[in-house]
Amino acid sequence: MIAVKRWVKDNRGFLIFLVCFGLMRGAVADWNPIPSGSMRPTLLEGDVVLVNRVAYDLKLPLTDVILARLGDPQRGDVVTFFSPRDGTRLIKRVVGLPGDVVEMRDERLYINGQAQQYSGAQSIREQLIFGQQVEGLSATEHLIAGRDHRVQVLPAVNARRTFKPLTVPAGQYFMLGDNRDNSEDSRYIGFVPRDKLIGRAHHVLVSADILEHWQPRFGRFVAEII
Repeated sequence: MIAVKRWVKDNRGFLIFLVCFGLMRGAVADWNPIPSGSMRPTLLEGDVVLVNRVAYDLKLPLTDVILARLGDPQRGDVVTFFSPRDGTRLIKRVVGLPGDVVEMRDERLYINGQAQQYSGAQSIREQLIFGQQVEGLSATEHLIAGRDHRVQVLPAVNARRTFKPLTVPAGQYFMLGDNRDNSEDSRYIGFVPRDKLIGRAHHVLVSADILEHWQPRFGRFVAEII
């Protein structure tokens, strides 16, 4: 016991640093590894993204208790959140704000009755788990002016490509993955309450290709997320 007390006393500066670092990560900034392809082509498996935890709310560390509201999620934001279905930590794009009417018809997204526009379509080959490859199509989605982003569809994958108009409730959001046919998003888990939001992902910090023996993707280091 005396030895433990002596060790704590001798290393109290380092221990205080660890506590402060943990509180900062729990309340201010965070990083999030990308384990799946649900946000392809925007985010790739092996990316590690930086997350601004105070983009929207200041929360009591390690809880969902909101101490102060600092901003509102915007359509097109890429956010991390806890799934309202099972608590899994997910990352998706905000497409529906409170009060919006969201609909999808044969892969085309409609917001408040207006069809979203797409351009620059390109054929792709997507590698799924177990080495399976499927044909797909990538295009730029013009969700909001000045924040165009790429999305992709995989016709060979079983997915919910059409759903009737849904009105987003107050205080909740509708999320979609950019990999529209390979994403567990609001089509399956429902609307996401604000208190389940963790923060806004704004940059890829580092990246490694998990399918190619963790080779670094230097071109993705410190890349802005659009």
